[in-house]
Amino acid sequence: MRIDANGMHYSDLDKAVRESGDNEVVIDSCVGQRYIAAGLSGKTVIINGTPGNALGAYLNGATVIVNGNAQEATGDTMNGGTIVVNGSVGDAAGYAMRGGKIFVRGNAGYRCGIHMKAYGDNKPAIVIGGRAGSFLGEYQAGGTIIVLGDYDDGKSVIGNFCGTGMHGGEMYIRCDALPGRLPAQVRAERLERIPHGEIEDLISAWCDTFGKDREKYLASPCYRLTPNSENPYRQMYTAN
Repeated sequence: MRIDANGMHYSDLDKAVRESGDNEVVIDSCVGQRYIAAGLSGKTVIINGTPGNALGAYLNGATVIVNGNAQEATGDTMNGGTIVVNGSVGDAAGYAMRGGKIFVRGNAGYRCGIHMKAYGDNKPAIVIGGRAGSFLGEYQAGGTIIVLGDYDDGKSVIGNFCGTGMHGGEMYIRCDALPGRLPAQVRAERLERIPHGEIEDLISAWCDTFGKDREKYLASPCYRLTPNSENPYRQMYTAN
């Protein structure tokens, strides 16, 4: 099914996507319509244009591909599935996500991964190709955030206050040196290359998605950020 979204109200567009009997839905001329693919499962949605807030909110196993940028709260509280953005995302991408993957070719705004959590086999992941804004991983409780910093201009790949309130999960920041100071509750460990296993697989999947050279990213130094087990946030939110 193919939908021309030019001038279409977001509720009509969302209804058309949900009620389509096709496994693949292509949306053309998307300009800021909200809630696309919210709660969706079992379909692939390809969006040409710029979807609005809460793209893929509560996504439950569908695949969403954006050929452009996405606005705020992409993947809000998503349960499963994959969101691919061939551009950049706004603030609060992956807010409270609890499963699935978000792959971003470009940058992410403020508070990416805020309140991310994991339970059992549900372990969400966000891979950002460019930079991430301030408060990355704020109050992160689980899952994985990776920032690949695909720039050679010497500027910081993360903003201020990275990991504020972090009490679970992990982050991998690809850079030679972390900028500034991290909050007291965050522990930083320098690694000479991306570790084998799950993190390598996530970065390899990102590279395959966007046609990038794996070795360029996998052989680079990075920092692994985890919560300090003695910090007050961990004591407040997890069992000792």
